[in-house]
Amino acid sequence: MAPSALKERLVGCGGQVPAPSAFSIGHRGAALLFPEHTKESYVAAARMGAGLIECDVTFTKDKELVCRHSQCDLHTTTNILVTPLASKCTTPFAPAADGAPATAKCCTSDVTLAEFRTLTGKMDGADAAATSAEAYLAGTAPFRTDLYAASGATGTLLTHAESIDLIRSLGAKFTPELKAPAVAMPFDGLTQAAYAQQLIDEYKAAGVPAEDVWAQSFRLDDVLYWVRAEPRFANQAVYLDGRYDVDAFNHTAPSTYAPTMRQLYEGGVRIVAPPLWMLLAPDGDGAMAPSVYARAARAAGLNLITWTLERSGSPPAGWYFQTVADLVRTDGDVLVALDVLARQVKVLGVFSDWPATVTYYANCVGLA
Repeated sequence: MAPSALKERLVGCGGQVPAPSAFSIGHRGAALLFPEHTKESYVAAARMGAGLIECDVTFTKDKELVCRHSQCDLHTTTNILVTPLASKCTTPFAPAADGAPATAKCCTSDVTLAEFRTLTGKMDGADAAATSAEAYLAGTAPFRTDLYAASGATGTLLTHAESIDLIRSLGAKFTPELKAPAVAMPFDGLTQAAYAQQLIDEYKAAGVPAEDVWAQSFRLDDVLYWVRAEPRFANQAVYLDGRYDVDAFNHTAPSTYAPTMRQLYEGGVRIVAPPLWMLLAPDGDGAMAPSVYARAARAAGLNLITWTLERSGSPPAGWYFQTVADLVRTDGDVLVALDVLARQVKVLGVFSDWPATVTYYANCVGLA
């Protein structure tokens, strides 16, 4: 890290005992080193001081809510392909052959909750060149590790209700994401609205107050449903802004695309969460600064959360820092970006695959 007042301050905090911070959000738990959305990953995130921990929520064949990043990721995040349940997958495993990659697609909606409970979590990844299911499952990204997902230390899968009990016992709060279904809705009578309501109902059943929950969705209609049906929970509902995938959307001119920031606020949205790069831009002096998107959101009265730190490997690269790629070349530069997000963009929190970094920073600058 280049010499700076920020570096001096961060080095000076080396002797601190960090406290948990709501600014530090465990993205899928602590997914850099632990199988995502497992008991082990959530415990690790809490030990690193994540004040909020995420359960991505989807449903099984019998319409029970479980924690998975995607409805159809069991083939890359669990051992399903080497179990008897492999035959129930939407697309059973097919080995790489004649230049074509290995394929598989296994969904939570392919199995019942009882069957889901027989699976174990692994580090997300797959080897597209594999000629066996075992080799396919071994495709962990090189910047992650299988150290905590090896035999005898596999990941314990959780239902959404179980995640609520666990996260509460760890002293953290909740940021569940309602995942977009990969199956046609209604699914066996389950409508999208009923699905969104089921997520909230499980917090109510557990006696969790609305102010401890930051429910999220990439589907604006889900957030607006909560605004109408669950206004207390909607106060902290998070619209995950995925409009970077829309060709007509320009994050450097967000007021030219509907819904605008003002329209989002007037519709009841209070928190917007885009990826890191949409909130950062180089200024005229070659430093990082808030983007046009960030300034427009704050001007409209919206609060901001962002994602995801520690997801690009080391040194940082690629998608998450694309607007400031020339300014984020080292791990130290990531801390500078984090400081800009906290002090200038004024985000409420930062998702991280290794929450210890954000927790350390938050404690050091008084955000714990």
